[in-house]
Amino acid sequence: MSATHNFCTLFDSNYLPRALIMYHSLEETGEDFKLYAVCFDDLAYQILVELKLNKLIAISLDAFESPQLQAVKGLRTVGEYYWTCTSHVIGYVLDAYQLPEVTYLDADLYFYARPSILLEEFEQSSASVLITEHRYTPRYDKSATYGIYCVQFMTFKADARGLKALQWWQDRCLEWCYARPEDGKFGDQKYLDDWTQRFEGIHVLQHLGGGVAPWNIQQYRLSQRLGRLYVN
Repeated sequence: MSATHNFCTLFDSNYLPRALIMYHSLEETGEDFKLYAVCFDDLAYQILVELKLNKLIAISLDAFESPQLQAVKGLRTVGEYYWTCTSHVIGYVLDAYQLPEVTYLDADLYFYARPSILLEEFEQSSASVLITEHRYTPRYDKSATYGIYCVQFMTFKADARGLKALQWWQDRCLEWCYARPEDGKFGDQKYLDDWTQRFEGIHVLQHLGGGVAPWNIQQYRLSQRLGRLYVN
């Protein structure tokens, strides 16, 4: 796909080195993209402003943070608050920059090939939301606790179906988002478990190259050809 892809992420200065590695890995694939990065402390924001990365738009916490988020901030740990904010980062970027769609990326992802390979599958599905399974290797299966799907690579279109799912997720995370299993919930992640039944227009990524991780890599055969990494 030749169109510019819009990505968003969030991190503080502790995660900034990983986020920069992720950004540069995207650049090295040759993908045409913009990365909207919400910075959760002043240091991360200041460094990104000084770096003047061509394909990154730094967003300060003051610009992003809503009164609703500020109201729950003191009730949650730093990590829990970041989870609470994930869905709101997606919504903020869609709205503030008037984007037709945006893909959320965890700041510690690394790309070995263009993510457009995954996004083409999503476009062909005619869905409004893309979610990614953990695909746990059986001996590491924690889906009952942490969820079937991983909040790491998710796309939302700014259409009725996409915004309906996003608004529901935002509301639930404001109500409850903690790092403990409770009543079928865990953080922001386990809310996704029933989305294929709860909402219309949900596509589960089928491409095995999306979401390769320590908890599923044992299932795959890895190889390298002409400097490129292949899974199965």
